[in-house]
Amino acid sequence: MPTETPSAGTATGARALEHPRCEDIRLAEVLHALADPMRLRIVCRLAAAHTDLNCADIELPVSRSTCTHHFRVLRENGVIRQSYRGTAKMNALRTEDLDALFPGLIDGVLRAADLQAERLGAH
Repeated sequence: MPTETPSAGTATGARALEHPRCEDIRLAEVLHALADPMRLRIVCRLAAAHTDLNCADIELPVSRSTCTHHFRVLRENGVIRQSYRGTAKMNALRTEDLDALFPGLIDGVLRAADLQAERLGAH
């Protein structure tokens, strides 16, 4: 799958991460990425923040290597965009791309996650 690397704001020699181009993002891959509870938690946190977040800003009850794996799955499947700012790896939800490809999907998933949290929190 062809990939793009963000170039805006990157200095020569800066580390760049590969991301799928918008036209290469597939629904099955997005749904796979969102199916894991930890990855869904990351997406919900990014959506609620309305800004880029450092990986360390999103606390997960798993090891650091497992966190890295979850962020990588989200990036490689087109759900998030990652970039380096200094030594920090910043994360942003690819809302515009996903809304253009799959209208209402992310909003529906986020709403369903909220409803599930309310339902499970009530027990």
